[in-house]
Amino acid sequence: MTEDPFVYVYVRVADQVEQEIRAGRLPHGARLPNERDMGAQYGVAPGTARRAVQELRDRGLVVTLPNKGSFVVAPGQH
Repeated sequence: MTEDPFVYVYVRVADQVEQEIRAGRLPHGARLPNERDMGAQYGVAPGTARRAVQELRDRGLVVTLPNKGSFVVAPGQH
């Protein structure tokens, strides 16, 4: 991850996940790791991972289903 001091950490994590989605490494329907695993993967706290997932939802890239997890959605499908 880039270390731009003027960008929130959760935004940097969301940007990284968005790059993985756009590159096809996280295809439509792929389940994102849970907050604890995502935090470990990106070296951030679970709360930061939670905020990154919220950012991805705001961008229309993922949808969260209660008790199931967060999933990548097809462009324009949310």
